[in-house]
Amino acid sequence: MVSEHASPLATVGGADSGGQNVHVAALSLALAASGHEITVYTRRESPLQPERVAFAPGVTVVHVPAGPAVVLPKDDLLAWMPDFSRWLALSWGAAPPDIAHSHFWMSGLATLAAARDTGVPVVHTFHALGTVKRRHQGSADTSPRERVDTEALIARQVDTVIATCADEVAELRRMRLPDHATRVVPCGVDVDVFTPAGPRTDLGPGPILLAVGRAVPRKGVETTIRALRHVPDATLVVAGGGPGEPELDRLARIAGMYGVADRVRFVGRVAREDVPALMRSADVVVSVPWYEPFGIVPLEAMACGVPVVASAVGGHLDTVTPGVTGLLIPPRKAAVLGRALRELLADPFLLTSYGTAAADRARSHYDWNRVAAQTAAVYGDVLASYGRALSMTGTCPGTGAA
Repeated sequence: MVSEHASPLATVGGADSGGQNVHVAALSLALAASGHEITVYTRRESPLQPERVAFAPGVTVVHVPAGPAVVLPKDDLLAWMPDFSRWLALSWGAAPPDIAHSHFWMSGLATLAAARDTGVPVVHTFHALGTVKRRHQGSADTSPRERVDTEALIARQVDTVIATCADEVAELRRMRLPDHATRVVPCGVDVDVFTPAGPRTDLGPGPILLAVGRAVPRKGVETTIRALRHVPDATLVVAGGGPGEPELDRLARIAGMYGVADRVRFVGRVAREDVPALMRSADVVVSVPWYEPFGIVPLEAMACGVPVVASAVGGHLDTVTPGVTGLLIPPRKAAVLGRALRELLADPFLLTSYGTAAADRARSHYDWNRVAAQTAAVYGDVLASYGRALSMTGTCPGTGAA
């Protein structure tokens, strides 16, 4: 695994740490549990970080020296990818892996450069596409200007693109990538941790709406705050971000402007292990970003047996079944969101039935073991095209790639 900015060891919830960190960590652990040896390469961000860290049985995290050993915004890392790729090529020249799975576009760039020198097959997951980000953020997009063209190049040069949802396949099709070059494997959820049964957090009297995510405008919390005017008596709990973050200050001002400040609570960054209890304490989890490459928050809420109201974008279109596990609404439509929340909270039977169906769907379709088996099957198909087989340290039931 190559994940230049998103380490599986990082604390989720920072400016550049979120779903990709969770994805790389959980996928690596599930693959290792089924018999594979996984090495995750990520950039060294501190001189105190050892080169190699045993993350779990079968999973090693390697900190690659590329650029200064300090935390840098991911949009500033492009200049250091040649150093990253040279280090990979040197390492793989001595002991090449069976296959490399790169995550995010800069990792793809570094991985392809290293693979050219070592003959390692490459599959790639974008996690987010620059074309989508630019479309929605416009001049606020801080990505390097090379991103969009480079992503198109990566998509054509890797052996397979693993897309996380059908909407991403449609975006790749617009980039003229043929469907046969992509495989859809969704993100997953830990159904042993995110469960309907378990402790809850005391969030006070209900009804409770919960928004979880990084404190950035595109996550759509402003829409939920504005919608609160149409949902009498409900309290919105906002989890994510830390003290002094500009977006939280902006959201607090908006709550005041719309007269709902007394019904909005900012609880800041929540430790990963405390998220399930927080979700189980909500009546509804609201996730209404402007756009979303996949969206792990709705999936985790579903696994906890909590109904979801989500924007009809990206992976939400695959994970949330409208009228069964929750509701989908257009992004940035506060009045529509408010009406949907008001009607849902007024129907206890519907809340219960949505929650039950949501937990069933999460467990049957998105268990990380299932996702890992699907991913290993893609690896096996790629290696078969090279006349190779996927190495195993044990048995791997159900992957078809032993």
